[in-house]
Amino acid sequence: MAQNKTQKTKNSVAAFIKSVEKGRQADCREIVKMMRKATGSIPTMWGESIIGFGDVHLKYASGRELDWFKIGFSPRKKEISLYLTCNIKKFGKYVKKLGPHRAGKGCLYIKSLQDIDINVLQELFKSSAQT
Repeated sequence: MAQNKTQKTKNSVAAFIKSVEKGRQADCREIVKMMRKATGSIPTMWGESIIGFGDVHLKYASGRELDWFKIGFSPRKKEISLYLTCNIKKFGKYVKKLGPHRAGKGCLYIKSLQDIDINVLQELFKSSAQT
């Protein structure tokens, strides 16, 4: 079985957040609090730029297996990527109320926490972490 390219590291989450663009650092700290509350897990760096919470072993219909995080995020240059390890369509009732975003199969992309409903986002994190 091929190993997943992105692996859990021992890199510091706090140091990574300090390296993020100043205008995004507050959002990152708030998302850490929200995801920690939703999962009950401490944040861990995955690769160079993803902060993940919890551990899960995934097995796809194709037979591919990997160890991953329950939920996580990455402050990318253009948007914040929220990795929810689920089919976003399953959480349509939350996503419709969230505010401006883009969606992928298992990801949401937001510009800023100021643009969205934080309470809806917390419920989305909680529900996703339980799947």
